Amino acid sequence: MATTSSASSRLLKGFPPVSAKDARVLILGSMPGAASLQAHQYYAHRHNRFWPIMGELVGAAPALPYAQRLLRLQQCGIALWDVFDRCEREGSLDSAIRDDTAQANDFIAFFEGHRGIRTVLFNGAKAESGFRRLAGVQPDALGLQCVRLPSTSPANASISPAVKLAAWREALRAGGILA
Repeated sequence: MATTSSASSRLLKGFPPVSAKDARVLILGSMPGAASLQAHQYYAHRHNRFWPIMGELVGAAPALPYAQRLLRLQQCGIALWDVFDRCEREGSLDSAIRDDTAQANDFIAFFEGHRGIRTVLFNGAKAESGFRRLAGVQPDALGLQCVRLPSTSPANASISPAVKLAAWREALRAGGILA
């Protein structure tokens, strides 16, 4: 999954998108962390709040097998991906991503194949800034509402789980996923 490009950093390769053709909301992270890359699973770090939040909101609880969690997201109209296809980063922190090595995923093709997506939710600031800098799409031209949410990463410990949950709930409600 990763290859060494220098003594201090590694060129990492992200995952393919998880999506159904009728998705209405796209959740974007920046790049999978070390635990996720090792497990070949989105948000695999045991202290990441993503799956507990998705469990509370749409029934994709961490206790479910990974494939069932992904299926549950798709059944609810949620697509999942990351902004970066490749980048160099030492460790797992978004702040360690070397912007000069970051390459975005092909969002032009993705949105062509997922015309029902109207909401893009960024899981943290790095996902938003990377998308706006590298994605090659104009959200307004595609009719996309873009919302940055508090990162579910354990590194974002200054925001309580309850506040994160409330923000994600409101965003999924605005995106038409929750009533």
